[in-house]
Amino acid sequence: MVSAAPTQAQAELLEATVTVQLPARIQTIGEAVRYLLQRSGYRLAATESTAPETLALFALTLPAVHRHLGPMTLRDALETLAGPAFHLVQDPVHRLITFEQCAVKEVVARGTMNMANVEVAQDDD
Repeated sequence: MVSAAPTQAQAELLEATVTVQLPARIQTIGEAVRYLLQRSGYRLAATESTAPETLALFALTLPAVHRHLGPMTLRDALETLAGPAFHLVQDPVHRLITFEQCAVKEVVARGTMNMANVEVAQDDD
């Protein structure tokens, strides 16, 4: 029997699975975010309403390791590009996204957790 319900990706556009090889012309994180949003149904919030720290993030050079992303959800790909210091903010009514800088305590806690995982992994050797 065929389901008449939408798939998860159809109902939640940021949950679509993507595999992306970014072209050489994409040089910054902001360009990569815009590229990922093409044909997604979402767009980046207007520059005027974007915080200065987010604009600074968008101006950063795209790390080589981020040139190929996936397979992962579009949400995960966007969050990967932004890194742990920022979190994705979604406006589903207007289909806009932006990023907000996390609180310093949250970033430090994430870094501490990551360091704990590294130390545990090293102790196992």
